[in-house]
Amino acid sequence: QWHLVESGGGLAQPGGSLRLSCTPSGFNLEYYAIGWFRQAPGKEREGVSCTSGNDRSIKYKDSVKGRFTISRDNAKNTAYLQMSSLKGEDTAVYSCYADLLRRYWGQGTQVTVSS
Repeated sequence: QWHLVESGGGLAQPGGSLRLSCTPSGFNLEYYAIGWFRQAPGKEREGVSCTSGNDRSIKYKDSVKGRFTISRDNAKNTAYLQMSSLKGEDTAVYSCYADLLRRYWGQGTQVTVSS
């Protein structure tokens, strides 16, 4: 069954950086719209960033603009979320998805920002 696998989460200090990766199993990400959601304990899931299939339309949640960057490397068949200037409120489980005719999800990766 097709799915996505996230990696790159972990513990980071405030002001630090992490790069999350999203790799598909069984299909190629090229032409898929890709996005990242996150869910913190006790809070609703929220969209963080997304990009269209041709990467011409990219959106970010206001609170991460200028700090997070979504991208993809078609040669490596991997999407990324580069996170910089991390804050405590960025602590959450981050999940990626890929959309074409249907949406595929990953299992999520924990990001903890703490000193």
